Amino acid sequence: MDADSRKDRSEQGAGFPLGVAGATRQARWEQRTEVPLAVASLLFLASYAIRVLAHGLADVWLDLCLAVTLAAWTLFAVDYAVRWRLSGQGPRFVRTHWLDTVVLALPLLRPLRVVKVYEAVQRRHGRPRLALHARVMVYAGLSTILLGFSGALAVYQQERGAADASMRTFGDAVWWTCATLATVGYGDVAPVTPVGRLIAVGMMAIGLALLGAVTGTFASWLLQVFSREDDERPPGS
Repeated sequence: MDADSRKDRSEQGAGFPLGVAGATRQARWEQRTEVPLAVASLLFLASYAIRVLAHGLADVWLDLCLAVTLAAWTLFAVDYAVRWRLSGQGPRFVRTHWLDTVVLALPLLRPLRVVKVYEAVQRRHGRPRLALHARVMVYAGLSTILLGFSGALAVYQQERGAADASMRTFGDAVWWTCATLATVGYGDVAPVTPVGRLIAVGMMAIGLALLGAVTGTFASWLLQVFSREDDERPPGS
């Protein structure tokens, strides 16, 4: 019997409910796997970028990148299955961890694991250095960069072979991604393939969500600043 199992049994023997023991095992599993999964996310993104951008690459290297991509997905699937098993929630785990379910199904969202690990590392070293409002804006910025790069790769992969595509280079894809995430939508570059347009819908939704998070956080910070100034102002001034 390993140390974790002995510890779980001791927790149950001490009067802890089975759900609490399962949550403890799940927390330990997540702590141990957060860095490997973040590395897998970066390897996934790097191998996918090489497959999309490295034109004329030898087949052996393309196959290697594909193997890395599939291995990263396998790690995410194993992690999801283990956490589901340790949670003891059954089908309810899918509803309570819907973001993890979406990340497992949609490869473009896997780089978000890097942001999650950054938050965990900050908390492990004690109190986060940044205030809540600054952390929200920093994490939204990191998410925008990671998702923007992933989205540009995905839409460029779909559009570069279309006969009537306006997205001829990866630079065009990056420009389109910036305009879409910023909800500007110039219209000079736009996807024409069905999959490309489906990716565009997702990028629009992500852009609105991130922009709303940053704008709302900034507005809340301003309100707190003004409220603090009003409280510190002497009466009658």
